[in-house]
Amino acid sequence: MSPSTATRSSEVLRIGAGAGFSGDRTDATLPVVDALIDAGGPAVLIFETLAERTLALAQLARRQDPSAGYEPLLGELLGPVLARCLAHGVRIVSNFGAANPAGAARRILAMAAEHGLRKPRIAVVLGDDLLTDDKDSWSACLADRQVVSANAYLGAGAIADALRDGADIVVCGRVADPSLALGPALAHFGWSMTDWDRLAGATMAGHLLECGAQVCGGYYADPGFKEVPDLANIGFPIAEISADSSCVIGKAPGTGGLIDAHSVKEQLLYEIHDPEAYVTPDVVADIGAASITELGPDRVRLSGVRGHARPSELKVNVCYESGWLAEGEISYAGARAEARARLAADILRERLAGLGPMRVDLIGVLSVFADDGGAALSSLHPGHARDVRLRVALSHQDRSAAERLTREVTALYTCGPAGGGGVRTGLRPRLGLSSRTVARASVRMRHAFIEE
Repeated sequence: MSPSTATRSSEVLRIGAGAGFSGDRTDATLPVVDALIDAGGPAVLIFETLAERTLALAQLARRQDPSAGYEPLLGELLGPVLARCLAHGVRIVSNFGAANPAGAARRILAMAAEHGLRKPRIAVVLGDDLLTDDKDSWSACLADRQVVSANAYLGAGAIADALRDGADIVVCGRVADPSLALGPALAHFGWSMTDWDRLAGATMAGHLLECGAQVCGGYYADPGFKEVPDLANIGFPIAEISADSSCVIGKAPGTGGLIDAHSVKEQLLYEIHDPEAYVTPDVVADIGAASITELGPDRVRLSGVRGHARPSELKVNVCYESGWLAEGEISYAGARAEARARLAADILRERLAGLGPMRVDLIGVLSVFADDGGAALSSLHPGHARDVRLRVALSHQDRSAAERLTREVTALYTCGPAGGGGVRTGLRPRLGLSSRTVARASVRMRHAFIEE
């Protein structure tokens, strides 16, 4: 640990969330940056924009254009805050590199030049893209499929190394979401990579941040049951991480939403199968005895997280081409609308028999709880809904076979039943996902600086 890091390691590290997924709002980040600057002290802004399918789509985009393959909203996300972050020393860490971290870094360098800003030092984290390094082996694991991507979930080590080496911005591809926060904490506090309790505490702080506004009441809100004020202007969260790895979760002042014990508990348990064994590339976190304490309005402290040794293997997601998805919709309204929509579905089933299971939804009657086999719809006694939109979908390996659905839905305009309108159809390639593990030692995680 350098002398400068040693003198700062007792300070609270503030980490603000700039995004919780690809496509998140781009106007909520500036209040977070302003709050980080106003608070003073070391601060980091993280953007979490990468999901499993998002990465596979990015790989497809890079196939079409070698300069593409990173977060498509990169300019909109960074544009409003890049100048202020560089001017005030707020470092940026993100996985918006997706399938092309170097491309994202070059785009940021160009943005800085376009706006007359100083040239930032940008590091990219490498090693997650296993298909590039060993295409034959990963293609062989799915011999009957065309593999699109094989990416390992990297941990926080390379992020921390890049920050220690002076990076203003760290661009990652596939790293575990909480590692975006753990990396800066490792660099700031100088913790050992085997200090399991501290690694686990910062990991859970990252877990609270990773979904953006979700912990501030977004995905939590339920009118009449869980009320959340000013949801249209919901803020994004900020974590204040201490040297013992406990943290306080708050949000940017003047923004909507809420942070209380309930919203924090809900996010803490989000996507966790075993609260005593949350497996990440960096540590196995244990929140079985963790404490959550409300300190005041929109301020909640998390402490008491325990940690266990990291796994010897890393998770790998392999995405592969999986045929075509065809969809079609048509609306029926007025008297006997539901009966007409059901008849339309029966016509499509008969016309498309043999192509495979066809998903049928009656939006306004049964959609979320429907199933591809049609059992749920068949078991539901026909009603008298007067505003129904029929949606059908099927998947097929052959494009021309899948395309038959789109033509048959369009034909319902005049081939019956009566009164159908507002047809919309779509056809797109489908990606499948297979999860594997790989020995940690076989993955070479590292960082490199992009100069131009």
